[in-house]
Parts: sequence; structure tokens; C-alpha cells
Amino acid sequence: MKVPAESLNPWPNPSPKAYLSRRYRLSASHRLHSEAFSPEQNQAIYGKCNNPHGHGHNYIVEVTLGGPVNETSGMVCDLGELDAFAQTNLLDHFDAMNLNTLDEFRDVVSTTENFTMEVFRIFERFPRAKIKQVRIEETGNNSFEYTDSSRKAESI
Repeated sequence: MKVPAESLNPWPNPSPKAYLSRRYRLSASHRLHSEAFSPEQNQAIYGKCNNPHGHGHNYIVEVTLGGPVNETSGMVCDLGELDAFAQTNLLDHFDAMNLNTLDEFRDVVSTTENFTMEVFRIFERFPRAKIKQVRIEETGNNSFEYTDSSRKAESI
């Protein structure tokens, strides 16, 4: 007896949603410093991260995107397209850079929290899937996350 093809599909919805996470590595330096604080306050708040010469990190940037699974490819998006987007918009722009010299951090402190939000804004422009979360590991002890629900909470 032949089984109808539609009964072989384990998904009740013909276009199920799924999520994929992809990691990228980059190195960048920064100095945590706010013009709103005195030198003494900057030192007290940021400690060694306020070093006038800056300091660097080997960041691991993980982006999570979601969307319908393409019936033909079985994927949320083409990883080659995602990697090309990341290369142009993330790696080419931030890798081996001093974050404090970039326009994105002209008016905000270059904390990893702010860097995480900036990466989220970048991946909002990726046309093939919706950005859900950005997680940046700054050190083995420090990681930061920003999600689409964080964005919604900001507008409340």
C-alpha cells in the first residue's frame, strides 16, 4: 500500500519555523570611558578597562536567526548567504578595530552590552531570516545577550 507523501511530513504546518545559531570570531580593542564622568569616576566604575591605552578581546559572536524552513532546502536560510552577510557587515567592520574609533560608539560607551545591541541592529538587515538573539562572549567569564524580546521591552 502506497503512503501519501503528505503523511510522511512530520510537521503539521507546511512551513514550520526553526532557529539556527552561527558563531563568528573577531578581535577588537576598546577603552571603557564616559565623558559624563570625571577621570576618578571612570576609574572607579570601569577599573582596569579604563586603561588610556585600551585593551582587547577575542570575541565570540553568536547570532540566532529564525524563520520558516524552506521546503526544498530544508533550511531556515542559506549559510553561505549568512556568512557573506556576516563577513561584510560584522567581520570586515569590527575585526582588528578599536571600537572607540567607530561611528557606532561615538556617542555611547563601547561596552560589550552596547556592542551586542549594535550587532543585533546589523543582523536586523539580513533579509533571509529574522534575528532572534545575539550573544557575545567577551571572556571565559563574561558573556552578554540581546534578544528580540529585549527590543520589545525597550519600547514599553
